[in-house]
Amino acid sequence: MEISKGIQIVDTALWFEAEKVLIINDLHIGYEESLHLKGVLVPRMQLEQIMDKLKAILLKTKPIKVIINGDLKHEFGKVLRQEWREVLHFLDFLLANVTEVIIIKGNHDPIIKPIADKKGILVVNECRIGETLIVHGDELVETDAKRIVIGHEHPAITIREGSKWEKYKCFLKGSWKGKVKDGTKDQKNKKEAKELIAVPSFNPLLEGTDVLKEEVLSPFLENIKNFEVYVVGERGVYFFGKIKNFK
Repeated sequence: MEISKGIQIVDTALWFEAEKVLIINDLHIGYEESLHLKGVLVPRMQLEQIMDKLKAILLKTKPIKVIINGDLKHEFGKVLRQEWREVLHFLDFLLANVTEVIIIKGNHDPIIKPIADKKGILVVNECRIGETLIVHGDELVETDAKRIVIGHEHPAITIREGSKWEKYKCFLKGSWKGKVKDGTKDQKNKKEAKELIAVPSFNPLLEGTDVLKEEVLSPFLENIKNFEVYVVGERGVYFFGKIKNFK
């Protein structure tokens, strides 16, 4: 489904068709090991599920470049052994299937560079595709880009029918009135409305923040009642209208 001109939703990834660039974010590889250390036992299937989903997306889109928009790994200040092995394995898989991989540093990635360096992968704070700026979304930026793509939030909604309910990952599309880099010292930075797209987590274990009732995390999502919701279901992507119209 097209969420913006030339930009498609493919499962929980964002596909820039003309540029052949695929964006995935918030994989949080190592999340299982972190849970195990806290005494929470979950099956060690996270990486397998991530890889299976990504293989299907790669077959469908055939990208030249993959941008990992933050939080590739889970632990903040250290690299766990399983995490190190699995991140390297995941990067090897990507490098075998695309020409270039770029990692945008997320708030969970303060020490991602030693891992990326082993594979010769560039780590940056932001990346630009034409008029679109891709940033993780945990900190505000100043830019003259017309569109901003963020992760970090892990947006989701809970759909209820009677006593039954289920949470679904979703994309959000709205606007953010941010500062524009002016380029001159004499003029103050002006504010300009920009299209904003929030991408859900690629990790199947992380359902995300229910944007209908939970407090949002990203400072870009100041007022989301007018944001459009694109729900990712088992059989495809569904447009659900604006948040303010949900009961």
